[in-house]
Amino acid sequence: MRGLVRGLGIVLLVAGLGLLGWAGWQYFGTGITSNQKMGEAEKSLRDDWKTPLTTPPSTGTPIVLLRIPKFGADWEKPVVEGVGKDDLSRGIGHYPQTQMPGQPGNFAIAGHRVTHGSPFRKLLDLRKGDLVLVETADVVYTYELDGSPRDLTVKPTDSWVLDPVPGKPRETPSKSVITLTTCQDLFHSPDRSVAFGHLVKASKK
Repeated sequence: MRGLVRGLGIVLLVAGLGLLGWAGWQYFGTGITSNQKMGEAEKSLRDDWKTPLTTPPSTGTPIVLLRIPKFGADWEKPVVEGVGKDDLSRGIGHYPQTQMPGQPGNFAIAGHRVTHGSPFRKLLDLRKGDLVLVETADVVYTYELDGSPRDLTVKPTDSWVLDPVPGKPRETPSKSVITLTTCQDLFHSPDRSVAFGHLVKASKK
């Protein structure tokens, strides 16, 4: 009996250590690899801008750079095409069915609050009036937030936030808007926090 108890204790100890190791990798290890990937994506994007893209971007390809002044002067992240698991490990993801920045319609993006570099860790700190800058090959688009992502939580099935005019699927867009989405909780949650913004300036580089 003692041997059985001792064996069970060893099994539980090994399982516990394995779980701690997995959690450590998720919260810290993925950040190291994702930050490296984001740095590589930013460099790749700046190199690509020297030769204008003539075809639609493929999934996982960096398309623009994102800056949020409230997060600090050095905060800059690449936005890649797609919002799949692999895409979001490379940076912030662009919902492919939504418009590109500056175009009439909705430029909608998503990012992690925890793991994989946590690019949107502080997203819920943003407030109405905060600015979001989107840099393309030749233009920097400045959007102003209409509210805080802390004030709007939606279910994963609430696809209306991705409409060209959010919440108005039959309306033809005449303005460029941005939608920022992230996990509602720091720990795993299917709910999403969302903020909308509108274009206030487009500056040639």
